[in-house]
Amino acid sequence: MPLVRISLSSDRPAESRRPIADAVHRALVKEVGIPEGDRFQIIEVLATDAMLFDPEYLDVPRQDVVCVQITLRAGRDAQLKQRLYARIAEEAAAVGVRPQDVFVVLTENGSADWSVGNGQAQLLDEELLARWR
Repeated sequence: MPLVRISLSSDRPAESRRPIADAVHRALVKEVGIPEGDRFQIIEVLATDAMLFDPEYLDVPRQDVVCVQITLRAGRDAQLKQRLYARIAEEAAAVGVRPQDVFVVLTENGSADWSVGNGQAQLLDEELLARWR
C-alpha cells in the first residue's frame, strides 16, 4: 500500500496532472505488483521557484522536475526498485514528461507504521489483508 506524493511546478498544465499520476500508478502496478485499486496519491502543485533541483547533478540535465515520493512497506530488492524507476520514467515519458525530469525517492517503513482510517493499524491484521488480496 504505497502512498505517493507527486510534486510538480505550476508551469505544467493542469490537464497533465492526472495523466502523470496515472503513469506513476501504472508503474507501481506493473513493477511492484500492487493491486489496481491500491491507489493513494497526493498531487502537489508548487510555484516554479519553490522547486529547487540542481539542473545538472550527476550528469542529468533537468528542466522541469516532477518529484515522485513513494512511501511503502519495506522488503523490495534493489533490482525491483531499479525496474520501478525505469518504468516510472517510461510511463511518464508517454504522457509528455522528459525522463530526465523524473526524480523518484522511495521511503520504506513497516506494517505498524500505517493507519488507513478509524485509528487502526490495518496492515497488522492478517485476516483483513487476506480478504483484500
